[in-house]
Amino acid sequence: MPTPRDRRARLAAFAVFAVQGLTFATLLTQVATLQRKHGLTDGELSILLLVVPVIAGGGSVLAGAAASRYGSRLVLRLAQPLACAAVVLAGLAPNVPALVVANVLFGLGLGGVDAGMNMQGVAVEREYGRAVLTGFHALWSAAAVAGAVWASAAAGIGLGLPATFAIALVPAVAVALVASAWLYLPGEEHRHRAGSPAEETTAKVKVAWRPIIPLCLAMAFLYVGDSSISNFGSVFMDRVVHAATPVIPLALGAYQLTTFLVRVGGDLAVRRFGSAAIVRAGGAVATLGFVAIVAAPSAPAAIAGFALTGIGLSVVAPQSFSAAGRLDPAGTGVAIARVNMFNYVGFVVGAALVGGIADASGYQVAFAAPLVLAAAIILLARGFQPRTAGSAATTAPIAS
Repeated sequence: MPTPRDRRARLAAFAVFAVQGLTFATLLTQVATLQRKHGLTDGELSILLLVVPVIAGGGSVLAGAAASRYGSRLVLRLAQPLACAAVVLAGLAPNVPALVVANVLFGLGLGGVDAGMNMQGVAVEREYGRAVLTGFHALWSAAAVAGAVWASAAAGIGLGLPATFAIALVPAVAVALVASAWLYLPGEEHRHRAGSPAEETTAKVKVAWRPIIPLCLAMAFLYVGDSSISNFGSVFMDRVVHAATPVIPLALGAYQLTTFLVRVGGDLAVRRFGSAAIVRAGGAVATLGFVAIVAAPSAPAAIAGFALTGIGLSVVAPQSFSAAGRLDPAGTGVAIARVNMFNYVGFVVGAALVGGIADASGYQVAFAAPLVLAAAIILLARGFQPRTAGSAATTAPIAS
């Protein structure tokens, strides 16, 4: 039964997820503006964009190591202001080297926050004793939509990038810092370590890789699909189905909207049908969505395909983190950090894979690649079945 302390921690985690969604969307919606400002070619822009997930993967690994010792609250108190400040620095950057530095800092902050906020979310879920993690991701999506709306409004009134970024993210940092006071402390987050010396010895174990691999692969395959839509969805709408200019953004809009809507009710579905069944169904729906995209004869059909894909892929990330938390009964955060790292692996692979195939064979063929990987998620769903605590870890002590 959740206590008032658990409810405060849940509210704080909601705030952290919301700030992260806002931060991510505030920067992502201004990529074209940054490209024009610094005169970047498409190739230079691609390299710059790939810097973020590569560095974020390293940030996630560092967050896992730090959270294991000091708790994820400290990670979030450091990483979330860093991510917000890096976005503002990107808007202020007078040249490309300064922009690269801002991107590196953003990548470190992004990886740390993504890992840390899911560690807190899993800790909340553990104390509530029921699925609640998808709700956090739903708020992330809602905040990302709010960030996109703000970017559009700021452009409409002629605000420059520094002002656009600062107006959104200075208050966001304040919210994150205030909320962090209610996040779980290390002793609460890692409470399953506490007890007798024998319990301490049992808890201080290495988290095994083998049961985590299906979760890592599912996360990577999800983000291959997500990055293909984020990076190339508008290009597909333009070059393949020849959509009118006002219609082109509706593909990504449909994907984001269905992602949010499904996540709102996702926890209820998980409680009723179980994590593995929900991921299996999500993989099947996402596969149908990519089939619809590849076969789309018109813009409306393509938009319907993007919407279907959002429905299917929306459940995979929160359930991957939730399952990783079950595989780490000591609450070290190591499993979550590992799974989170494959978020960025998928993003990088997706951008390179779909972009490479598109250059060689066209975008319609290129979207068949995430189709195949979405289908593979169906097979990986078995790895999301709850396991006993004893199967989650090895008995070897952690090397200090």
